[in-house]
Amino acid sequence: MPLTPLDIHNKEFSRSFRGYDEDQVNEFLDQVIKDYEALIRENKDIQNQALALQERLDHFTNIEDSLSKTIIVAQEAADEVRNNAKKEAQLILKEAEKNADRIINESLTRSRKVALEIEELKKQASIYRTRFRTLLEAQLELLNNEGWQSMQFDQQKEEA
Repeated sequence: MPLTPLDIHNKEFSRSFRGYDEDQVNEFLDQVIKDYEALIRENKDIQNQALALQERLDHFTNIEDSLSKTIIVAQEAADEVRNNAKKEAQLILKEAEKNADRIINESLTRSRKVALEIEELKKQASIYRTRFRTLLEAQLELLNNEGWQSMQFDQQKEEA
């Protein structure tokens, strides 16, 4: 068991003839006691500092562990967000392609329908022109007919 300053202070030496000077021994022991107490205080201070530093180290180690876990969780979350964004982008792209195909098909159907209507209108216009030409030719034939000219001639005679 280590000595304490009290042990040094209470230490009694036996007296002998021609021994050491008692005052010098007591003075030396007092100095040893002071130095020993200072060393004990310094040792306690160092132990307290070491304990405080160990607590800070533990605290920072916990923070480091927390930050490492947080970074891992953030990376996983970022990966998940990125994967979800890719999936969503693919779904949007597929939907857009479907819509584009639908729009193209509807446009083709409409253009075919319009082309058929145009052909039908051209046929009807051709028929109309043919009928109208026939009608006009019939009317011209009537006008050029001699019976018409004689009616006109007879009418001029009556007026005269």
